[in-house]
Amino acid sequence: MKVVSVINYKGGVGKTTVTANIAAQLAWTGKRVLLIDLDPQTNLTFSFIRPADWEKNFAQSTTIKALFDGLLEGKPVEISDLIHEPKRAKDALKGNGKLELISSHLGLINVDLELATLLGGGSMRQIKQNFIKVHSRLATALSELDANEYDIVIVDCPPNFNIVTKTAIVASDYILVPTRPDFLSTLGIDYLIRNVSDLVEDYNAYAKEGDDGTAEIKPATIGVLFNMIQIMNAQPISSQATYIEQIKTQSGLNVIPTYISRNDTLFAGAPETGVPVVLTHQTGSTYGRIVSELEEAADDVASIIGV
Repeated sequence: MKVVSVINYKGGVGKTTVTANIAAQLAWTGKRVLLIDLDPQTNLTFSFIRPADWEKNFAQSTTIKALFDGLLEGKPVEISDLIHEPKRAKDALKGNGKLELISSHLGLINVDLELATLLGGGSMRQIKQNFIKVHSRLATALSELDANEYDIVIVDCPPNFNIVTKTAIVASDYILVPTRPDFLSTLGIDYLIRNVSDLVEDYNAYAKEGDDGTAEIKPATIGVLFNMIQIMNAQPISSQATYIEQIKTQSGLNVIPTYISRNDTLFAGAPETGVPVVLTHQTGSTYGRIVSELEEAADDVASIIGV
């Protein structure tokens, strides 16, 4: 079971759209996929579940917030109790693979502030133990799942590097960075990668010093996936091509070879149906081209992480 966190500091880069469609495509090819929505904006959640249904059936106790509430309250929560299989996506898969979801909650913003209160301690030893305990909460929960239940877990992270986001990085084998090819969207990528490296260094230093057998972490970067591309003459427009080339040559990061085209009309309507674009089986050349791109991007990711 491979764990992939999808993150970019910049909002509006299509992160959730990429997450939902790559997950759906992997499921369509027979993979067993678990999605975790860690973003308090809950966009991924509402891409699969109607807001009214979420409010009625999930909001009180069956979201990822419950996992962190359990840590805060000293009442362990089984992550398996939070998993849901969205019916509309299940129907669209037509028996291929599996796509399940742990939904998010708007209250995750407050949870992050509360988790910070657990990081203190009366001694340096206790501070380090609390650091490991808090930051490994998601990793510990995922380790309790049957290792054969899922091929891949994909975590949709918020556009920041708070404690909740850090729990995703600690739990991850890989990190994927979707972005638009423009100045603001690519500006923070180097900073993000440095923050990940700093977190890994701190976590592993504390893990080495402890005596409880805590494993070190080593999340690898899958690379940058360029999204919302404007195509002209079968190539990205020149202004976008400039930023693509800059990331390739200056960041040292792998760039996923497949680009995802921009189509606001096609992608905007998908959340209302509860079915990602890649599973809607529409006709038309534009739909066919974008689905081909999503299929290739999912194949690229699967090949890199080995699922």
